[in-house]
Amino acid sequence: MKILVVRFRQMGDAILATCIFNTIKRNDSEAETTFILNERLAPLFKDHPAINHIVTFSESENYTFWRYLKKVWTVVHQTHYDVIIDMRSTLKSMFFSVFSPSTTYRIGLKKWYTHGAFNYLFDRSRDNESAIDHDLMLLSPLNYTDLDQSFLLSATNKEKKDFRDYMIRMNIDFSKPVVLMGVTSKLHNKTWSIEGMVYIVRNLIETYPQVQIIFNYAPGVEELDSRRIYKLLNNDPHIFINIRASSPRKLLAMSSCITFYFGNEGGARHIVHSQNKPSFVVMAPQNSKRIWLPQNGIPAEGISVEDIVSKSELEKIPLDRQYEFIKKEMVWEKFLKFIDKYHIL
Repeated sequence: MKILVVRFRQMGDAILATCIFNTIKRNDSEAETTFILNERLAPLFKDHPAINHIVTFSESENYTFWRYLKKVWTVVHQTHYDVIIDMRSTLKSMFFSVFSPSTTYRIGLKKWYTHGAFNYLFDRSRDNESAIDHDLMLLSPLNYTDLDQSFLLSATNKEKKDFRDYMIRMNIDFSKPVVLMGVTSKLHNKTWSIEGMVYIVRNLIETYPQVQIIFNYAPGVEELDSRRIYKLLNNDPHIFINIRASSPRKLLAMSSCITFYFGNEGGARHIVHSQNKPSFVVMAPQNSKRIWLPQNGIPAEGISVEDIVSKSELEKIPLDRQYEFIKKEMVWEKFLKFIDKYHIL
């Protein structure tokens, strides 16, 4: 059976989608799987044991409509797919199914425009449903009985060793815990307060003086904010500001070397989770813990405004004000309980 999975979007969403491939291979080891995704994310999925082929779309292909349609047509006519799973079912992505009407299982989401493209349609994720459960729901027409909720990524032994050696050269001592921190984010509406992050980092160092903290950031505004926090912490020697993972693939290798992750929720946390490492996050107000912190045996907890304020009350409060309900003292208290619960430090 040849199965095509289409997942255009961000890094975290694509990582979570690997549960689909793991489940396919667990139930049908002979299945031939192909993953459609954005070009910049493709290196993360190199050598994944459950993904046979990767087809990428560049920025120019995605934003030049006729080039995009031509490539979609080529993909579905070079290979006859028995199953097409369109995980977002957008007006653009559904052309994989539109151009392949002979595909037996054309699986997508219920939207006003999707009824002609797919023959198996499902409701979009609900508030009480994790992203993993939602993704695996799309496999239900195939009647698989053994569902795999893991979303593992594979770094090679050489990649892990090379990054570990780099960290040692940067004076990391692996006899002590290493904490990766996402103290900022590229999007303002997904970034908790700088004051709060300074408070948490300072308390963590004072409570656990053996910790070594690496700030994870991308060039640009994330780096500027990270260095600002570093300066507010008086360039504390517990913080290693210049250890850089210059690509998602290197971040994957770094994640295999750390003790745990703390910070804003996002794609970096999903990479850490994929390496079986614990994580504690501050959720953006628009994101639900139930959806984005899957419980699959890897310690993953966090704090969200939905823990503090009822949904009916939140509806009266502008989104850009909701972070204010997540107080630094509250985050520290829950973070400490998380560390103690799993004996992390």
